[in-house]
Amino acid sequence: MPYISIECGTLTASQKQALIERVTLAAAEATSIPQQFFMVAVKELPDTSFGIGGRTIDRIKAEYPKGE
Repeated sequence: MPYISIECGTLTASQKQALIERVTLAAAEATSIPQQFFMVAVKELPDTSFGIGGRTIDRIKAEYPKGE
């Protein structure tokens, strides 16, 4: 049984549902394995747990210009 694990920031319930559906569909199409055999786990981590270029994501978001 294929298992797909996704780590990301916080998502809404509808975003998680859409992500799980689309990842499952893409994986099934790419592998020719039926969708019902895929397991997808979404692990949400706070922005303080991710960093790029030595800065946490929450800091990057705070510094990013609004409206872009």
